[in-house]
Amino acid sequence: MKALKRIGSILKTVCLYALLAVYLSPFAFVAVNAFKSRREILSNPFGLPQVWSLSNFINAFNRMGFVSAFVNSLIITVFSVIVIAVFSAMTAYLFVRTNWLFNKVMFFAMVAAMLIPFQAIMIPLVQIYGGLNLLNSRWILVYMYLGFGTSFAVFLYHGFIKSIPLELEEAALIDGCSRLQVFFKIVFPLLKSTTITLIILNVLWIWNDFLLPSLVLISPSNRTLPLTTFYFHGTYTSDYGLLMAALALTILPVIIFYAFLQKHIIKGVMEGAIKA
Repeated sequence: MKALKRIGSILKTVCLYALLAVYLSPFAFVAVNAFKSRREILSNPFGLPQVWSLSNFINAFNRMGFVSAFVNSLIITVFSVIVIAVFSAMTAYLFVRTNWLFNKVMFFAMVAAMLIPFQAIMIPLVQIYGGLNLLNSRWILVYMYLGFGTSFAVFLYHGFIKSIPLELEEAALIDGCSRLQVFFKIVFPLLKSTTITLIILNVLWIWNDFLLPSLVLISPSNRTLPLTTFYFHGTYTSDYGLLMAALALTILPVIIFYAFLQKHIIKGVMEGAIKA
């Protein structure tokens, strides 16, 4: 029996490493070919480059306007994540601590809104905001992300706030805190794990999003990294090395962000599963 268990464990490990290799192979293909010339990619796409040159990265960095696109993505992502976290936590706190019928209706409406796909409303959304001349603005995009991201965030915060003892808030009110101070000094700090989880999930969603920015951001100066990469691909379709370098530059910030915060992702998801 011990031998069978050991063999099963070895097979499981081998299968997991095989799946990992399959999952990482597209990223490795992009990373390796980003250092090659177009001729070398066509002649040997799966081999290592003969000369490890950074010329593709330098050319892609300059031609795609990486700094401008990176700043746009950073501004949109940071402000969207902040407003989603703060306003969603406040909304969930109001829903939990005030026993109003209106709050219950609104909470269930938000949960139901999570079932509506974005593709079902994107055309009316563009028509309405385009008719009001509100497109082509990074701040309008932040406002839209707030609308699309609040439902899930409120749903997640709602369950966590229920687990916070009401006695803590009552003690703070007796000590002279206002309701707003109770939220920001007592409740919100206790939601740290949930907030970190939401921040990470929303950063990965908003940073990599292509569809909504493509509908809202028309001017090239306002384009995010995914949009810039898409239009860059249309311009330099035949230069594969340049395209691979541009793709590598686009995904590198997300990989770095995830690598530094992966322990918080696992911790937040585990705590959410336990409390849920």
